[in-house]
Amino acid sequence: MVRRVAAVAAGVVLFAEAFGVFMLLMTVGIVVENQSMSLDGLDPAMMSDGALGFGIFSAVFLAGCGLVLLFVGARDRAPARFARILLVVVAVVHGVLGALTVGLVGWEAFAVLMVVLALIVFTLVAYGPGGRPERPQAQQGAGGEQGEERPEEKESFLGEPGPKPAAS
Repeated sequence: MVRRVAAVAAGVVLFAEAFGVFMLLMTVGIVVENQSMSLDGLDPAMMSDGALGFGIFSAVFLAGCGLVLLFVGARDRAPARFARILLVVVAVVHGVLGALTVGLVGWEAFAVLMVVLALIVFTLVAYGPGGRPERPQAQQGAGGEQGEERPEEKESFLGEPGPKPAAS
């Protein structure tokens, strides 16, 4: 129950963060365009378009990760491999941004980013590689009894001797 709530909360927070990042970078682009700011002779229109493009990319990425987390929380299933990679990347980005935020913005923004990071990491850990927790099965195969384990067959590799022939 807690992991579902954490996944949904992280998804909602990432959607809000996607909106905030887009609005911030759109504002930066507009200010650069209106003030005719340039950095070492770069065209202000290109810088404005770059900020807007990065804002769109960041918003789509964060919203996509938020959507993955919402699906994970709604279905109570572990994310697939590609979705897990996306979540690891967004967690690393939040860690790096948190480290930069301490010096540039302050401890309050750092705390917010670390809470989001904690929600994402908790979701990744809670929905480990196994997905849902296994439920006890009534029977373990054809005619098997509960608690009885079947002997595992060992695979033979090249260069290893195979099974010994039965004596006749």
